[in-house]
Amino acid sequence: MQLRQKVTFYLEDIETSIGRAINLGITGLVLLSSAIFVAQTYPLSSSLRQTLEAIDNGILVIFAIEYLLRFWCAEHKARFFFSLFSLIDLFVVLPFFIGIFNIDIFNISFLRVFRWFRILRLVRFIEGKTVFGYVTTEDSAIFTRILLTLFIIIFVYSGLIYQVEHPTNPQAFGTFLDAVYFSVATMTTVGFGDVTPISELGRLLTVLMILTGIALIPWQLGDLVKRLVKTANQVQTTCVSCKLALHDPDAHFCKRCGTKLESIAASEASEA
Repeated sequence: MQLRQKVTFYLEDIETSIGRAINLGITGLVLLSSAIFVAQTYPLSSSLRQTLEAIDNGILVIFAIEYLLRFWCAEHKARFFFSLFSLIDLFVVLPFFIGIFNIDIFNISFLRVFRWFRILRLVRFIEGKTVFGYVTTEDSAIFTRILLTLFIIIFVYSGLIYQVEHPTNPQAFGTFLDAVYFSVATMTTVGFGDVTPISELGRLLTVLMILTGIALIPWQLGDLVKRLVKTANQVQTTCVSCKLALHDPDAHFCKRCGTKLESIAASEASEA
């Protein structure tokens, strides 16, 4: 296997131990980088702040190397460059490249939190048991995607409104938690009015939050409720081939592998 093919394989693979370690390692760095961003919105000692900044810069270098490797491995580089995940990765590593070339423009360090969208890859790892009970692989993927989508949208909006409002309105947006409170209250259209943005960009973000809350959250929560109701109505019928446990009450064949369910086969045998 050529070097480029080997690198491509391990960057996408989650079955082998090396591929799983790489993908989980990148995911761990995503979580750590986001946690550092949140921590830096709180009062910290200068030594701790410098340590966190050094760790964050190191993570940013790793992200930049990963992006360059993915670009090098891409067979169709133009298609790769304009793909969704590639653009998110590019936003994340822009501070690194801007620092290299000493480009003095507005602070875009927050763009790295868009790396959170990469966490949707975790859907591929999740199946079986969840905190709400046993669900199928398909149900688990949909369930997890809905929860992560809601969480990521709130996180990104909170970070954006904090970056925009904190310099001019530190009393209302003093920490990341203040921004989360405002984002949740705004997106759920509760609108307490105790925290309000004062900048034009902050007000624009507020409008986008309200529109997102009206359009997206009911849709996502509706899908979540339908998924939970569907799962609750399923019965325990284990497939002898793929071991999928839950099926619809009127199912005669496994929806994953197509094997005739054992209870149906046994019933037909007894009638014969």
